[in-house]
Amino acid sequence: MTKKSQKILIVDDDAGMRKQLKWAFDGFETFTAADRTEALALARREEPQVVLLDLAMPPDLEGPREGFAALGELLAFDAKIRVIITSGNDEKDNAIRAIRDGAYDFCAKPVDIDVLNLIVERAFYLYGLEAENERLSALNTHVPMEGLITASPEMLKLCAALEQVAPSTISVMFTGESGTGKEVMARALHRLSPRAGENFTAINCAAIPENLLESELFGHEKGAFTGAVSRSIGKFEMADKGTLFLDEIAEMPPALQAKLLRFLQEKTLERVGGKQSIKIDVRIVSATNRELKEEITAGKFREDLYYRLNEVAFHLPPLRERPGDAALLATHFIRLFNEGLNTRIKGLTADATAAVDSYAWPGNIRELENRIKRAMVLCRGKYLGAVDLDLEPSQGANATMTLRQAREKVEKELISKVLAQTQENISQSAKILGVSRPTLYELMKNLGLKA
Repeated sequence: MTKKSQKILIVDDDAGMRKQLKWAFDGFETFTAADRTEALALARREEPQVVLLDLAMPPDLEGPREGFAALGELLAFDAKIRVIITSGNDEKDNAIRAIRDGAYDFCAKPVDIDVLNLIVERAFYLYGLEAENERLSALNTHVPMEGLITASPEMLKLCAALEQVAPSTISVMFTGESGTGKEVMARALHRLSPRAGENFTAINCAAIPENLLESELFGHEKGAFTGAVSRSIGKFEMADKGTLFLDEIAEMPPALQAKLLRFLQEKTLERVGGKQSIKIDVRIVSATNRELKEEITAGKFREDLYYRLNEVAFHLPPLRERPGDAALLATHFIRLFNEGLNTRIKGLTADATAAVDSYAWPGNIRELENRIKRAMVLCRGKYLGAVDLDLEPSQGANATMTLRQAREKVEKELISKVLAQTQENISQSAKILGVSRPTLYELMKNLGLKA
């Protein structure tokens, strides 16, 4: 954001003060008003980010009534406006009251221009920061499918393919590093399928001891083994008519792999200790963070089972290969955790956004989620900084990204996402984005996107 795009509204009944302040901030786009009515009209027309407001205005030059009324109306028009009170020394109590009512700061008269300039620069910085965080939050509302936050072209293509596969009964396997969202995608697949009204049942094959996993999956009859005091229904039966998600499938013991293969071939099972064949209609979705072909070569995973489970495979890229998604997800988690943690964090600082975008995230989305939650609990300010997240700004090549660069980055990601959703239909994309076709063409040209 250049200074000429930064607007300051100066509200003061003193013509000399208006002139002095206008001259002092000559590098900005400035507007002046002598009373509340004129100030509100200018605010609506010009939409300034910062207002310098004198509390004493006509017709009540002896009191702050008009100034407080103007403050309330300005904030009602745009809650992000940074209103800086310019008050006399004898009006400091009123200035403090104004801050309680929503003003950003105050500067006592006679005004020290150097001090006021610092306050104004900080006000513009925070205004821009809040606007960028709102922009990121708005992106979260345009999710390609429920539960998934992304603007990555690769992920959007994956979502489109998932929608095509969802109506079938074909087995699907998700691969990718831990924490990339494989279960989120499996749940999305279930919600998009004709089985959406039935159970989605998940089991982590690595989290259950080998001697209990068979019973967890297939169930058992009373007396089947020591401690089996009653019949137990397994995950397959729980998921009947629905979807069964087998996470960390590479951890399944060889004996169980054989039993799973038989089920996939015959669609029937027997509970542990039972003799009755039970017919089950379930869609199998699996996931692994391992390279299964290497496991097959090592004799740890059955090749015939691999081809049964891997009728269609989707590879989820790690977070570091999804440009822009880390900042999107961070903003999503802040909004999500504010309610649960009873916090009021507004978003990320510029250095935090740069650090989040540039950090490699070896633990992927799960690591990002944990860092955001921990930082929100410990943060004392309104925005999370890079230090709050235990990230150094110097870690990111984009640590000095300007607000203009950040805005262009987000605009490019959003436009790319909408174009992908509409299959590059310019008219439909312009309608979704709320701009005209010529404007969209101009934005695409400026952002280096092919029309």
